[in-house]
Parts: sequence; structure tokens; C-alpha cells
Amino acid sequence: MVEKSIHILLIEDDTFLANIYKTKFEMEGFVVDVAENGELGLKEVQKRQPDLVLLDILLPKMDGFTVLQHMKEDAELKNIPVILLTNLGQKDDVEKGLKLGAADYLIKAHFKPSETVDKVKSVLGI
Repeated sequence: MVEKSIHILLIEDDTFLANIYKTKFEMEGFVVDVAENGELGLKEVQKRQPDLVLLDILLPKMDGFTVLQHMKEDAELKNIPVILLTNLGQKDDVEKGLKLGAADYLIKAHFKPSETVDKVKSVLGI
């Protein structure tokens, strides 16, 4: 269980999947907000400044790479860790995400929600 409330923003357009992750993280004691497109996600990051962002890449309105780029160019947001959570597993996509400053890159099909929680804890050092 997480000691203090850690705020995670999940930017994911698949409502079913977003709810699975939200429930899993809340069971572990995290506070979770969900944004269903990249544009809304970036606004939420600017407004709430979460402790960590879980970011899908294929999103409506603004893709995850663009969201990540905007975050890393913003002095107030650049230190918020971002974990890309996607089904794009091409080496080029992984490299692009990490080059843009993502803390990690998880392929949805390869990680169960509980493993994603462990990864988030590891990135946050808890």
C-alpha cells in the first residue's frame, strides 16, 4: 500500500482499459484521474501536476509523443515522470519515446495491470 496519496494521471482513450488500470491503482492506494484524449491529458497535466503520467501513444486529438514533447518543453512539467503504456512495440517507437524523455515504455499486451503498478512504484522509488 502507498503511504501518502500519490496522484497518477492516466491518458488513455480505451475506457474499458482505463477503468481496469484506475481500479487496480486505487486498490493500491493511488489517486487516479483519467483523460481520454491527448489534448485533454495535456491540460490535466498542466492543471494538476500529477506525480506520474501513464500515457498511451495512439490517442485522439493529440498523440502521446506530442503530449510528452510538450511536457518536456515546459519547465513546470518536465520533471514529472512519464511511462508510455501502449500497444506500439516497434523498436523505433520505443526509442522515440525514450529519446523524448519517457521514464519507461510498457507494451500493454506484455504487462498485467499489477505489473504496471510495480513499474510505477519502481519509477517513483516507492
